[in-house]
Parts: sequence; C-alpha cells; structure tokens
Amino acid sequence: MPVDAFGSVVGALARRDLTSLELEQRLAQAGFDAEASADALARAAAAGYLDNARVARERARHLAERGSSDASIRAELRRRGVSEQELEAALAAVAPEGERAERLSARVGGGLRAARALARKGYPEDVIERTLRQDIAEEP
Repeated sequence: MPVDAFGSVVGALARRDLTSLELEQRLAQAGFDAEASADALARAAAAGYLDNARVARERARHLAERGSSDASIRAELRRRGVSEQELEAALAAVAPEGERAERLSARVGGGLRAARALARKGYPEDVIERTLRQDIAEEP
C-alpha cells in the first residue's frame, strides 16, 4: 500500500485511466491533504502519467463505439471532470452523431426498436426522426 500521495496516484493510474478530478477525489478520500494531493497530481502530469485529454479521447471513442449520443458522452466526460475544450476535442475525434445513430439503428433492425434504442442512448428527437426517415427511405 503506497504511503505517499504520488505513489497512490501512480498505483491508481496503473489500474485504470483516471482524470485529475477523479484522482483528487481519491486522494482526499484516502486522507491526503490538499498540498500533498496537488504536488502528486503535478508530478504525475509532468511525468506524462496524467493526461485528461487522452482520457477524454479514449472514453469518448469507447462510448461512441457503443453507440452513445453526443449528449451522453458530454455528460460522462463532465462528470469525470474533463474541461470543455478537452471534451469538444474528444467529440471531434469520433464519428459524427448521425453516423453513430445510423449504425445503432441498423444493428437493432430499424423501426420502433431503433427509436427506443436511440432514445435510451440519449439521442435528441431530431436525430432519431432523421435516422428513422432515412431507414424508411432505404427500404426496398
């Protein structure tokens, strides 16, 4: 068990990608004071272990591959403490929302089933309607 804040940060990052906010919360929960936490986070960032932008890109990519909407990706990244700039860059690096909606719709078979799946994934009504209209137009 690491006894210093930096060791705790490195140990946590060895198990999972975390943002600076998540690490800060873990350090506070472990009882480290604000100064020790700030120093540990700064050292981890300087060493290249801590990179919120990379975490945001990877998480956005993973969620997009699972068919998540922009809104749900934004909510997840904000919850994890990613800045707006990093969040927007991560979203720009994934397939456009309309393409993800079309893939999800095709995967579940279109129609009402697709509409429900898209709604569960957080797609706005206009994207759902556009996707379903396109599905209908493509039917033979």
